[in-house]
Amino acid sequence: MNIRPTVPATNAPLLLRTDEGAVAVLTFNRPQTRNLLTEGMLGALREAFTAIAGDRKVRAVVLAAEGQVFCAGHDLREMTAHRSDADGGRGYFKQLFDTCSTMMQQVVNLPQPVIAAVEGTATAAGCQLVAACDLVIASSTAKFGTSGINVGLFCSTPMVAVSRKVSRKHAMELLLTGDLIPAPEAYRIGLVNRVVEPGRALAEATALARKIAEKTPAAIRLGKQAFYRQAEMSMADAYRLTSDVMADNMMEPDTIEGITAFFEKRKPNWDDR
Repeated sequence: MNIRPTVPATNAPLLLRTDEGAVAVLTFNRPQTRNLLTEGMLGALREAFTAIAGDRKVRAVVLAAEGQVFCAGHDLREMTAHRSDADGGRGYFKQLFDTCSTMMQQVVNLPQPVIAAVEGTATAAGCQLVAACDLVIASSTAKFGTSGINVGLFCSTPMVAVSRKVSRKHAMELLLTGDLIPAPEAYRIGLVNRVVEPGRALAEATALARKIAEKTPAAIRLGKQAFYRQAEMSMADAYRLTSDVMADNMMEPDTIEGITAFFEKRKPNWDDR
């Protein structure tokens, strides 16, 4: 007789937020359940991103996790519980995936850059979240995969983010095999920016976030938005868009200050009005 170990009950927050100067660090806080994207966790992430989007003090975000697993994707037990619904659970599944998709788009649309600090494994929707982040710092022991196919569920929503960060051939191999790839391979195919020593992902991600936070937020807001918009356009449309963005950027008070500081050979004093 197999007895599944019980998960310790906890009243601790699902998601922790700590602000270190201009950097907000969000940490998954359910290591005992592999930091799954439950309904509650999705809600916590959406609330946190909404708050950060309107927080002018925050100039960069780091997403980290407690435990050996960064995020194992959706909670299959939570999902299976709705098989007894009148429609077999389809309505619930559609709502869940819509909610998750909205959260992933929040990451992309956030004015501030988001950096994932990955020490453990990131699978299925957890890998999707990594791919949705602007930058990724991974421990050399981290692993990544779109493993849904192993239980008969093609990772169609994770495919959206992953296929926009790596080549189509690499994305399709991940999706079709469900295999986990190590951090050096994830770096080789473009899913990861840097691979660091075990235990160093958060520190390195935070250092990178601080470096970015020293730049003018106005230019980063404009630039991040333009980056993702132009990526889906034809070359001609992309140049039309980015020419307008550059012109708008030139009109920003911080840009005037930055160019003045360059000529005066001093450090710029960003105002971010």
